[in-house]
Amino acid sequence: METAKRRILLVDDDPDMLRLLSIRLRAHNYDTDCAKDAAEAINMIYSFRPDLIISDLRMPVTDGMELLTEVQRLHPGLPMILLTAHGTIPDAVAATHRGAFDFLTKPVDKEALLAVVEKAMQLSGGSIAVDPSRSKKWREEIVTMHPVMLQLLEDAHRVASSETSVMIMGESGTGKELLARAIHKASPRASKEFIAVNCGAIPENLLESELFGHEKGAFTGAIREHEGLFRAADGGTLLLDEIGDMPLPLQVKLLRVLQERQVRPVGSVKSFPVNVRILSATHRDLKYAMEEEKFRADLYYRLNVVGLRMPSLSERVSDIPILVSRYLAALAERSGERCKVYAPEAMELLVAAAWPGNVRQLFNIVEQNVALSVTPVIGARIVQKALGSEFSALPTFAQARDDFTRAYLTQLLQITGGNISQASRMAERNRTEFYKLLSRFGLNPALFKSES
Repeated sequence: METAKRRILLVDDDPDMLRLLSIRLRAHNYDTDCAKDAAEAINMIYSFRPDLIISDLRMPVTDGMELLTEVQRLHPGLPMILLTAHGTIPDAVAATHRGAFDFLTKPVDKEALLAVVEKAMQLSGGSIAVDPSRSKKWREEIVTMHPVMLQLLEDAHRVASSETSVMIMGESGTGKELLARAIHKASPRASKEFIAVNCGAIPENLLESELFGHEKGAFTGAIREHEGLFRAADGGTLLLDEIGDMPLPLQVKLLRVLQERQVRPVGSVKSFPVNVRILSATHRDLKYAMEEEKFRADLYYRLNVVGLRMPSLSERVSDIPILVSRYLAALAERSGERCKVYAPEAMELLVAAAWPGNVRQLFNIVEQNVALSVTPVIGARIVQKALGSEFSALPTFAQARDDFTRAYLTQLLQITGGNISQASRMAERNRTEFYKLLSRFGLNPALFKSES
């Protein structure tokens, strides 16, 4: 069996230097890819998954020292070699004290390069796993190559092994239940039941019975005993989907179950112990719901020990082609027919569309296109007809306001390099209020620091 090539990411603003290093390393069976600056390098770590980074020390905007700091924060254990001119050797030495594997002076000697690279590979094992999901079946239903999604999957995989309650936030149609299932599959409870219940789809008078069970004769229509979903999921995982739609009286009873770890069926005087890992999901802003006293703060903090945010499809546009390709293959397998493909101009239309309904809406359009296309190649006219007014429809006032606010906050963070004090002053808001705004729109100021 052939051994997989070990991967090296080269970072330099000089294209000639990148070309020279790449030629030398590929000649010795290393797989290389190149980034022109630190920001591009951070993104490429997720898609290329290098075993080693070789970066120039002096680069415009963000230098190699700052890149080293960011790599150590995001991917501890990923080794990094710095390239330096003779005049900056003291800086390179300082970098090794801060965790760089080694440094090389320019012009780079070929033999010295290969020797230090091989040494770095031997010590690292050449197997830095920056994406723990790269091999795993636990998240096979989630198709992505986008850096934000890959980071989300890393966080999900990390929290899966614990018993911590997780709240998954995101717009409708983004795949919150898929992420919950993936967390269950990666957890020690994977061999037990995963049960999802939509708290907004069941009438209030039935939801309590559905969750906690009921005794025979407890109410009109209760012709037999029902154990409830908590007991059915015992030993496994229960997803409370659209938890923001749960009525307040039931929130009180749910909180009691979570605190006491036992349920009392409707009409019963007996309680039953339950061992269930709780995941929850919502498209609502529960902090606003708490302020309006529509959601209990004590329940919110019990459920939201770890919060994960699913990005909208418009935030991961680069994933659209691979999502479409995967779904086309699934439709072909289901029907037993030949797999259809999109013409380039038709795919461009899909990528450019707004997708307010996110991945769910995308799949609906793809299925419609496949059904209506009489040729193996789906053309632009079919896509345009299916999308209808997607290109011209005005957003609601709330959507337009949120889009403007998100874009404004993003621009502030870009201008200030993630400096909260400076950004909040420019927005004429206090730091506490500014942090709340960033949290509401899922913006992490740390991700903008590499651009300063």
